[in-house]
Formats: sequence, structure tokens, C-alpha cells
Amino acid sequence: MTNSNTNLTAVAHHIDQTDRRRRFGHDGAVIWLTGLSAAGKSTLAMGLEARLLALGYACYTLDGDNIRHGLNANLGFSPEDRSENIRRVGEVAALFADAGLICITAFISPYRKDREMARAAAQRTSFHEVHVATDLQTCEARDPKGLYRKARAGKLPDFTGVDAPYEVPLAAELVIDTGGQSVAQSLDQLVAYVKAQLALG
Repeated sequence: MTNSNTNLTAVAHHIDQTDRRRRFGHDGAVIWLTGLSAAGKSTLAMGLEARLLALGYACYTLDGDNIRHGLNANLGFSPEDRSENIRRVGEVAALFADAGLICITAFISPYRKDREMARAAAQRTSFHEVHVATDLQTCEARDPKGLYRKARAGKLPDFTGVDAPYEVPLAAELVIDTGGQSVAQSLDQLVAYVKAQLALG
């Protein structure tokens, strides 16, 4: 989305990515976890944040439920509101990454076009799409918040995977199936990927 206001002028920073890399010891980036509800996105995101911090990385996690309590509290779950939710989060995540941090996000983000918009927002740094590819049957069996039960009972319309679509990533940088391995194994896989892509220097 481009702002058409002609009275806006971008203000240049006095420091650049080299300065930020020198300060934090690594490049800024967005690690974007996408997948069905109950796939394990939030568990992995918060676990990754803790592990990376212990290793010396500067990082922060943006989680779907948390963001909807604040920044996106005015949005619902229509296709339009879902897209606007991800647009805002993509821009915020890009700002974190531009500041030199690793921004981890955990959002269902069901539409490919919205994830591509988030990727485009982070073009000054790097964007890593992580598909938490746990199948619907496993997610529905977990159902920690009871959301699938509500959706199946018709009490939660437009629920992703039930009566709203989830568009599987076509070329994710990393695919993790939490249904086929333990949380510890999934987290180890994710940490190893980040360390390989964003080495501390």
C-alpha cells in the first residue's frame, strides 16, 4: 500500500545497516511463522526468542493474539480485516528488522498475497517464511483454545481450516511439521536454521 499524500517527506537515518550489525553482532531479519491454528507457531516463536536471546541475539516476537489486543484491536476476521492485520504486522516487523533486530512473528496469515506483502515490506533486510506445516487433523485434535470445536458447532464463522481457506506456502524457506516430531525437535530445527542464516559475528 502506498500513501498518496504528497506532503510527506521521508527522513533519512544517520546510521545504516552496517552500524546496526556492528552494534548487535548480526543482521536484522523477519522470521515469519505461518500455519493453522494450534500448529505450534506461538510455542515455537516464544521458544525461539528465548533460545536466541540466550545465544546473544537481539530479538522480539510479535504474536497474533497479543497484537489483536493492542495494535489491531479494531480488526475482525473478515478477509479484508485479516489482510489489514497482516499488512500492519508486516510493516511493524520490517521496522524491527530495519532497526537491526530479529523479529519473529506467529500469525496464521492464511493468504499468500498477504505474506508476500509482508516479505516486500522487509526488503531492506531479509524475510524468512517458516511454514509450520502441521495437518488439520493434528491441529484439531490439539485444539488448546477450543476454537475448532466452536467452529464445527457454527459458533465461530470464517475459521481458517474449517470454513475459511489456508493457502499453503509454495516456496517457504523452512518447513516444520510439529505433528511428526516433538516440540524440542521442532525448536532445534528452527534454531539451527536461524543460526545458519543469521550468524553472530
